[in-house]
Amino acid sequence: MSSFSGDETAPFFGFLGAAAALVFSCMGAAYGTAKSGVGVASMGVMRPELVMKSIVPVVMAGVLGIYGLIIAVIISTGINPKAKSYYLFDGYAHLSSGLACGLAGLSAGMAIGIVGDAGVRYVKNQYCILLIVQAKDGNNWHRANAQQPKLFVGMILILIFAEALALYGLIVGIILSSRAGQSRAD
Repeated sequence: MSSFSGDETAPFFGFLGAAAALVFSCMGAAYGTAKSGVGVASMGVMRPELVMKSIVPVVMAGVLGIYGLIIAVIISTGINPKAKSYYLFDGYAHLSSGLACGLAGLSAGMAIGIVGDAGVRYVKNQYCILLIVQAKDGNNWHRANAQQPKLFVGMILILIFAEALALYGLIVGIILSSRAGQSRAD
């Protein structure tokens, strides 16, 4: 006889939630880092003295992976069916926790990447949606932080609000994972 208590398929959903939290958050972090890193590299060719100032989006994107790691650790420590009964409700709670954190991290990473790229890039003859203003000298150069320092504060505010999306996912993920174990009175 097995010493397993609870539903035998429930840990599958719990571990899937832990994997989803880490994978999707890291995908968002990777996209945000790559996209904003390309903008920093593009700007660094023309204005190398602004590279360190413009690295902020890359750092903010990297934090997203940590959110997924936190939820994955919380979920994985909550799955021990031999010590405590683990039912489908618990597995679903952990799955939803991981998906909430992971997908919020993915969407925040995409927002940070796009804003970070457009906010620091030095662009010629392209229409960018975010943070681009036309040069006053009329030579069709569009500029962001590389040429217009006043945009830096606005870019940082937009990045903070994008990072808050992932933080919301982390908070909801913690709340959902805390619901696991409350399905039945043991």
